Parts: sequence; structure tokens; C-alpha cells
Amino acid sequence: MSGEEAPTLQQQPEQEKKLEEPPRSASDAPQESGSSPAAAEEKLLSFRSLVLTGYGGYDKVKLQVKTQKQPQLEAGDVQVHVKACGLNFAELLGRQGLYELLPAPPVILGMEGSGVIEAVGEDVKDRKVGDRVIVMSRSGMWQEVVVVSANLTFPMPEQMSFEEGAAIPINYLTAYMMLFEMANLRPGKSVLIHMAAGGVGFAVTQLCQTVPDVTVFGTASAPKHEIIAQGGVTHPIDYRTKDYVEEIRKISPKGVDIVLDPLGGSDTQKGFSLLKSLGTLIVFGAANCVTGQKKNLLAMAKTWYNQLSLTTLKLMQSNKAVCGFHLGYITDEQLISRTMFKLLELYGQGKIKPRIDSCYHFEEVTDAFRRMHERQNIGKVILLPEAKKEEEKQKSSPEPVENVEKTEAAVNDKKKETTEEV
Repeated sequence: MSGEEAPTLQQQPEQEKKLEEPPRSASDAPQESGSSPAAAEEKLLSFRSLVLTGYGGYDKVKLQVKTQKQPQLEAGDVQVHVKACGLNFAELLGRQGLYELLPAPPVILGMEGSGVIEAVGEDVKDRKVGDRVIVMSRSGMWQEVVVVSANLTFPMPEQMSFEEGAAIPINYLTAYMMLFEMANLRPGKSVLIHMAAGGVGFAVTQLCQTVPDVTVFGTASAPKHEIIAQGGVTHPIDYRTKDYVEEIRKISPKGVDIVLDPLGGSDTQKGFSLLKSLGTLIVFGAANCVTGQKKNLLAMAKTWYNQLSLTTLKLMQSNKAVCGFHLGYITDEQLISRTMFKLLELYGQGKIKPRIDSCYHFEEVTDAFRRMHERQNIGKVILLPEAKKEEEKQKSSPEPVENVEKTEAAVNDKKKETTEEV
């Protein structure tokens, strides 16, 4: 646009607002001006948010309470009172400064949530006050009140809880698009999913069961095997005590058809070697880079050094496919919307159901981060914006799945943090 400024978020038509734009808190939206002190008093809005104040350890995420005037909604916007938010591995990376799509601190974290619509702007036809909705964004969801475009909200089925609503978007969109849009999962195929007890792991396992005769190999620590087997993993493998490549070869000498790799580094090489002819490897993370609370340059260098390196000639001769998936870089809103409605349909049919590992109030965010970082969770970790009640404070937090695993992780943290500064 020559001679004109680029439109701001408030100036853009609803259909042009992109998913990557973070939701606005009450302080970001235009404020109403009261005609009298009494009117202004009535329109004050107080809300809690979790703000990343800088890169580093758990202490860099701070709970803040702000009091602002009631926001004015632009055309196409809705105001949502957030009831639950999802914690994802991307937030662990973001806290360490390793998630390139997250704006620089200070910034409100969070990419998914659920809640109730409190107000609607002009031109909003298919949403109304009181609707229970799922909300998505690149960042900014970890706050009690958000203002977003209505097309970034999705109606929740009546039987769905707010915790389940916050658990679906990132994990299940990732799993669905990898399995069906990229890998073209069909009956009779076999799939390897690492971190099978995590949110994406459960999503992948459940979606595989919507296709007949699919064999699922899943890596997880031994105490989690019974639960992931009940969830549909055909062959649980303890990656801590066994070589998962050897274990898979014992069961399936030719390997597997699909490998979903959130680890990176040497595990990507192993995944490629496990592929059958015409198999597909999809890399969708680099969890091996995250070891301690803070950025570990040694772990990052090791992961980079051990990454899979191929020539096009070798790829052609191997008859295998290597793909990369990053939900944050998908800008096709119609694809995301279509997939979300498909997932909600599957939920309504009883074919998928998020497994909630634990719920933490905003003031317990450090415990939530620690639980995921130390890989104690079996399913999704949820954050609750509402303040913790006194009777809840007296209850103990969820017990770790495996005390040995937690202790080892804590010891490793201390060792690696000593090395990080070098």
C-alpha cells in the first residue's frame, strides 16, 4: 500500500485477521470512557495473567494482576472469560528463548484455552454471550480475559469440560495433520510415536484407533506403560532401559511405516533407519535440546551435530520420505478451522477424548512447568486462571509418576546448569 500505513489489528477486517496475532488483553483493547466516577467504577475489569518477564528458569514466568476499564470490542471481536489453558512443550522452549515465534519478553504465554463469551462486537453472527468456546492463538492465552476475533473460537460440545477444551487444539491438530495430511495413514500401517504419554502422544494413539488395524509403538518410561497400553499403544517400549530400535526390530523386522519424532538429533537418524520402504518420517520437535531449566548450549550443539543429514540422491535411493511439521507456521486458517471441526466431530462420536494429567492454578505455574519438564505427566497439563481457594491450598499437588525419574532429572539439572554458563 503506497502512501498508507499498514493496518493495525483494530483496523483489519475480520476475515483478514490471522491466527498468528495474539489475543488482546483488556489493557490492549480500546477503553470506554465513563461519564461519571460512578460509571467508571462499574466498568473496571480486573484480570490475572502469566507473563514471561525474561528468558531463563521457572521464576521468569510471573503472575500479574491488572485493573483496567472495560474494553471496547471492534467489529468481529468477542471477549472471552478464560476458564482453562493448555501447557505445551512450546512454552518450555519459549521460556528458554528457543521458540522463535514468541514475541520478546515481556509477553503473555499460551496458545490455547477455553472459556465463556462475555461480550460480542458488531458483525458477529454465529457467537453470542454465554457460548462455551475453545480459543486459539500464537501467544497471549494465559490470562483471565482475552479479546479475539470470533473466527478464532470454536463452539464446545455440551459434554466437553473446559479442561478438555483447552487440551484439544495444539496436541490434536498436530497429531491429526501429521497422520492424515502428511503421512496419509491407512489401514494396516504401523506408527512409532515418541513421548507416547504426553499430550501429542495420546492424541496420536487415539487418532490411530480411528483407522482399522493400525499398530502403534510408543516410547515412555516403564511406570507409564499400563496407562498408554490401555489408551491404545500396541507395543509400549521403555526408552530408559532398552534400545527402542532393537525392540521394534524384534517385533517388526522390516521396521515401521510412520515415525513421528519430537526429539531430534540422533533419534531422527534412528527413526529414519526404522522406516520401511515408502515409509514417512515426520520431525515435529527438538525435545533433546531441553535438559535443564535454562538454555543448555551443550545439549543444543549435540542435537545439531547428531541431526539427520541426507543428500537427495540418498533419499531417492532409500525410497523414504522425510517431512517437517510445525503448527505455528501453518497460516491456512481454513485448514485449521476445518481440522478443528473434524476433531470436535470425533469427540462427539466418542472416538477421541483428551486425558487430563493435572490442573494447576496460575499461582502454581512453576509446579506445572516442573511436572512437564521432568516428564512426570501422563496426558495434558492444564492451567486454571481462577485463584486457588483456601481449601484447595491445603491439598497436596499431584504425586510424580516415577520418583526415580524426578530425582534423576533434578540431579541432571544441577549438573547441566553448571555447564550451561560455559
